[in-house]
Amino acid sequence: MIIKIIIVGLLAFMVYNLFRALIIMNKNDPNQPSMSKFIGRRVMISVVIVILLLVGILTGVITPNPRPY
Repeated sequence: MIIKIIIVGLLAFMVYNLFRALIIMNKNDPNQPSMSKFIGRRVMISVVIVILLLVGILTGVITPNPRPY
């Protein structure tokens, strides 16, 4: 159950970074950090989520759905 909570938290942080990048893109303020900083964080978080899912499936912590239909 803890791995699912971690994944949901990372997904929420990923969405937060997406909206931060959106706000910075719309303001176009040179004093603010670059939009690519937040987009880069989002990509790195998605890589961490995929790795966590793969490790969870391989170790048996997460069981995939045997019949997806």
